[in-house]
Parts: sequence; C-alpha cells; structure tokens
Amino acid sequence: MNQSFYLFALKYRGGQKEDKKSRFAESMFEQHDFPKTETSFHALSQYIEELAHPELTASIFDELWEHYIEGY
Repeated sequence: MNQSFYLFALKYRGGQKEDKKSRFAESMFEQHDFPKTETSFHALSQYIEELAHPELTASIFDELWEHYIEGY
C-alpha cells in the first residue's frame, strides 16, 4: 500500500455532520498523535482501541479499512 490509512481517510473530512465516516475523519485529524504513516491494520486498530475516543469507533474504522484495502 502506497498511501497511509490516515491520508486515505482524510478524504472523508468536511462531510455531513450526520455522516459517521466524516466525524471519524475529523476526530482522527484532531488527534495529533494519530499514526499518520501507518498502513498496518493491527497497529491502527490497537491505537483506536486504546484511545477510546467516542468518534474514533472500531466499527467505523473497520468500515473505512474495508474501503482502504479495496483500493489496493
């Protein structure tokens, strides 16, 4: 994978406030320690689970991850 998950997910920023993917991307952007260069599901999943941020949910991450890997 050439593009990190972070860069992929940023394309969802600026969407409707009701859109969970958009809220995930906004929250991810605001987390200064988010692993921006990471391409590993395990590393990203672990970060999200340990952070336990209400907008960075594992279910939305899993959905975005599916879109991310479909592109490769």
